[in-house]
Amino acid sequence: MARKPETDAATGVATTGHEWDGIRELDNPMPSWWLYTFYASIAFALIWMVFYPALPFVRGLLGNTARGDLAAVMATEQAKAAPMLARLRAATPEAISADPELRAYALAGGRIAFANSCAGCHGAGGQGAPGGFPSLADDDWLYGGSFEDIRTTIRHGVRNGEDAEARGTAMPAFLQAGLNMAQISDLADHVLSLASTGPANPAGAALFTDNCAACHGDRGEGNRAVGAPRLNDRIWLYGGDKPSVMRSIAYSRAGVMPAWEGRLDAAVINMLTVYVHALGGGEQ
Repeated sequence: MARKPETDAATGVATTGHEWDGIRELDNPMPSWWLYTFYASIAFALIWMVFYPALPFVRGLLGNTARGDLAAVMATEQAKAAPMLARLRAATPEAISADPELRAYALAGGRIAFANSCAGCHGAGGQGAPGGFPSLADDDWLYGGSFEDIRTTIRHGVRNGEDAEARGTAMPAFLQAGLNMAQISDLADHVLSLASTGPANPAGAALFTDNCAACHGDRGEGNRAVGAPRLNDRIWLYGGDKPSVMRSIAYSRAGVMPAWEGRLDAAVINMLTVYVHALGGGEQ
């Protein structure tokens, strides 16, 4: 409620004229220390605007920027890391793994590099993902799980069309290569029987011998030289039910992985190699 300003009898201070439930607001001046602090803040802000970037398109007299500060910090950190990176660059993954100091550094750096470059497809823990992204945490390898095998795959990638040494050969789309859907169904039965998840099918076994065994092996044991996966276990890249297997046979599958050589420093590739090898399925 507003009323006419008057002097408070108890304090001798003028009121503002505002009252609520009998309580009147005194019109006391702000404390001097508060006013001086307020004025000093305004002066500091004006000085800051002159020397540092505070307005759009104004760099300030000192030319300081957060991006410039970051560049300086990064340069300092890179200088600190340079000796260790040089050692990692010069060593083989096997030697890195055998050296406790290098191994600890490689695992820490490899985990970060994996999160930045690999986890989007292979999962944060290397567990893989449906749709042709293999697990890196088991011992089922398409191209081998030794240090050199892993490093070669990281360097050159798979079927990427950009690196002449990329891994992978193309699997035929058998529906276009002469088989009909009835034959593909028989063939899928046999493939599933290799992993003990489907019925025996003699016609499918004959088709497998004629069309698939050259790459996948007579018993579906796979062939790492060409990246042909094992078919006699229960690890499937694109699904292990019959429709999924038929889809793979009829239309083929062709996963792609980029070549990281040229994108990543050689030291980072070695760190990634050691990290992936350590995920759980690495081989000697």
